[in-house]
Amino acid sequence: MKPYEKLLLENKAWASEKTSREPDYFKRLVDKQTPDFLWIGCADSRVPAEIITNAEPGQIFVHRNIANQIIKTDFNSLSVVQYAVQVLGVRHVVVCGHYNCGGVKAALSRQQPNLSLVNKWLQHIKDVYRLHQHELEALPGLDERANRLVELNVIEQVYNLAHTSIIQKCWRTQHRPTLHGCVYGLDDGVIHELIYLTPDHRIEPIYQCADD
Repeated sequence: MKPYEKLLLENKAWASEKTSREPDYFKRLVDKQTPDFLWIGCADSRVPAEIITNAEPGQIFVHRNIANQIIKTDFNSLSVVQYAVQVLGVRHVVVCGHYNCGGVKAALSRQQPNLSLVNKWLQHIKDVYRLHQHELEALPGLDERANRLVELNVIEQVYNLAHTSIIQKCWRTQHRPTLHGCVYGLDDGVIHELIYLTPDHRIEPIYQCADD
């Protein structure tokens, strides 16, 4: 059996199991979604948000990219944030990285000439490295530096979110969402929180957005 055929069969088996247990399971999901969470995670196949949080469809609105980044000029991720915050009304935004991240490790190396687009995307992680270069280079090995950069990158992305007009406006008008920065361990399956920012968080003046 080809991998794609197996994928479709597994889907049918899953759908059948769900409806056998709850006949109206899919009917409840048809009309609307009301997730409490926006999850911004890494595209790594080993870190599927719903599975590692034991969540059901409809509970988490998910956006994933290489190394879980929020880049101010990336209309894709910002559109997801805007829709989740302004339309779906999520109360929490989670940025979740993971240890042993291939994207972060690649950012610690020289740019690869055959991966020009990936190089541009990873440039932002290199900037995080530059900001914390003394701390990172004091660590004994590549794995330690990479895993610490995973943590620092998560923290930086949470602040990137807080600096957007989308989040700041919602903080002012609706006192939500809370922003969380987390890291997932591939070796134990556990999520650890590194940072959280509430709507009362004080934004540095140079990052503040003017009131409408």
